[in-house]
Amino acid sequence: MAEVEADARFRVPPALSDENRSFWTSGAEGTLRFLRCQACGYYLHPPSPRCPNCGGTELVPEGVSGRGTIHSFTVNHQAWDGDDTPYAIVLVEMPEQVGLRLTSNLVGCPLDEVHIGLPVRVVFEHRGDVWFPLFERDEP
Repeated sequence: MAEVEADARFRVPPALSDENRSFWTSGAEGTLRFLRCQACGYYLHPPSPRCPNCGGTELVPEGVSGRGTIHSFTVNHQAWDGDDTPYAIVLVEMPEQVGLRLTSNLVGCPLDEVHIGLPVRVVFEHRGDVWFPLFERDEP
């Protein structure tokens, strides 16, 4: 999985905690990781102290393929940070588990080519102690 050069877009860095640190720092190794219940195999996102599927508490960060498909999206036109360049906000479903989804941005893809079902792969943008998982079109 690739690392993309940080752009000028404003990103709010998360407050790192024991529960979420593996998610926000796994990009250093080029791997997207989610917590996974060791009792039933269920992936959790966002992080939680208990598995919502079985109630288990043995949750371990596990890497996923980093590939997925756009489940939903919107194009933002609001200049929240003073930049009026539109960008795509995507909800990506990972193939490892039905319902395992991540909200992020789509980069490197013309906005008129974004569509539901578009195959994507994770790339990371490194800023400080955080590797933001973003997505780009996954070319066959």
